[in-house]
Amino acid sequence: MIVTLEGTIAEKIGQAVILDVGGVGYGLLVSFEDFGALKVGAKAKLYVHESIRDNAFDLFGFRTEESKRLFEQLLSVKGIGPRMALAILSVASIEHVRQAIAGGDVKFISQAKGVGRKAAERVVVDLKDKVGLPAAEQATEFLTTMADPGDEALQGLVALGYSVQDAAEALKKVDKKLPAAERIKQALKA
Repeated sequence: MIVTLEGTIAEKIGQAVILDVGGVGYGLLVSFEDFGALKVGAKAKLYVHESIRDNAFDLFGFRTEESKRLFEQLLSVKGIGPRMALAILSVASIEHVRQAIAGGDVKFISQAKGVGRKAAERVVVDLKDKVGLPAAEQATEFLTTMADPGDEALQGLVALGYSVQDAAEALKKVDKKLPAAERIKQALKA
């Protein structure tokens, strides 16, 4: 198992840096923040996470143990793979990402490439108490909805594939006095 690598940054290609360690070049995928901080020709020590699959062997590098730990916490969330976790870390600084998770800022987290609202919600639910910051009381308020479960329009949108939260959100702007079929049509137009 590779835990750390220390050497010279030989190249920067795409989202990866090539770290020359005694004549051997290791390609490490890094976050946007780390990519900007690592300079070609400079010495660097990177904490490494190995991702081994049937068809790939990827190395992910981090300038700090804290960022590697947050990366591995993100991997513990169902549906979050290494590239998606790296995308989340690339949205902003590690501190901002931790604050977004603890504060339940789903919109901020879902800015990451390939991360949808549901994945961002799972990240908040699973990690809000684990990122080393106090979780905000309203961090998971998106899980509760003021929707009436007996609402036929809500049931219709859910039957069409909407989540309860999305259906309730779509129906907020529609007049509740309209018949259910008309409310569904209006919600679908919006």
